Amino acid sequence: MYTSKAESRGAFFSKLTTRDLAFTGMSVALIAICSWISIPTTIPFTLQTFAVCLIAALFGGRLGLLATCCYILLGAIGAPVFSGFSGGIGILLGTTGGYIIGFLFTAAIVGFAADHFGRKLPMLFLSMAIGILVCYTFGTAWFMVVYTRNKGAVGILTALSWCVIPYLPADAVKLVLAGILTNRIHPLMKNI
Repeated sequence: MYTSKAESRGAFFSKLTTRDLAFTGMSVALIAICSWISIPTTIPFTLQTFAVCLIAALFGGRLGLLATCCYILLGAIGAPVFSGFSGGIGILLGTTGGYIIGFLFTAAIVGFAADHFGRKLPMLFLSMAIGILVCYTFGTAWFMVVYTRNKGAVGILTALSWCVIPYLPADAVKLVLAGILTNRIHPLMKNI
């Protein structure tokens, strides 16, 4: 039987329960709070990637992607949900906006893996690492395009040394923590 695209979208949203909506709202809030937390090290970093990975692993692809999309849309319309209490479409269109949009890929990959392959630690770590790698790839390509357009050409090695390499150790720790928390929390969620 043929269903139109509008009917398909309606079916997606009509299947959301009150529990799903509550988890989505809490997830959006968690990503925002984690974006505001800046860990002061030699290279300060936030906990956004931790939150995106945790949420997608806990709630799966559909709710993880929905929460991440809502977070990005909130920031795009000006809500101060991005790092440094910033917001607005200008942040997304700026040099680092690709990394924020890349969270959608991370949520989709981690959520898909959790839904289809389970939540054992090796699978969680692998899916999160792949999700972050895809986010970094998209974000770095975006950075190079925007930076080149605004300030002049930048090489891939320079872009990686500015935007990726310094953050790898912190991201590794965040992924391990997100995986361990998912592994511990997910069994408890059946009672909620």
